[in-house]
Amino acid sequence: VQLQASGGGLVQAGGSLRLSCAASGRSFSFRSHAMGWFRQAPGKEREFVASITYMADREYADSVKGRFTISRDNAKDTMYLQMNSLKMEDTAVYYCAGRQTQFRNIQYGTSWWPYWGQGTLVTVSS
Repeated sequence: VQLQASGGGLVQAGGSLRLSCAASGRSFSFRSHAMGWFRQAPGKEREFVASITYMADREYADSVKGRFTISRDNAKDTMYLQMNSLKMEDTAVYYCAGRQTQFRNIQYGTSWWPYWGQGTLVTVSS
């Protein structure tokens, strides 16, 4: 399974960005995977941002609720993260992650997710 994150960049505080995560792989079934976004700021641990199950159940970290929206397009094997009202503290490398699961519960720890993208840098300036 390969995950390719894209869409990062430099944006002013209050602005918006949309990240994408394209999935591919032999015999890979995107629709049977839970997908998630994590981020890692300089000097900090990687942290959970948002997730979406195969049934489109969504969860968000408290820090991004009301500002970020996660979605998926199973026909395109792609997941998205729409980020609005960006703050300087959102600056980080954003990673997408995936796990094949038939359950609707996800875990927030990085060790639960076996597949990772390479990360895309989001920089929010004042």
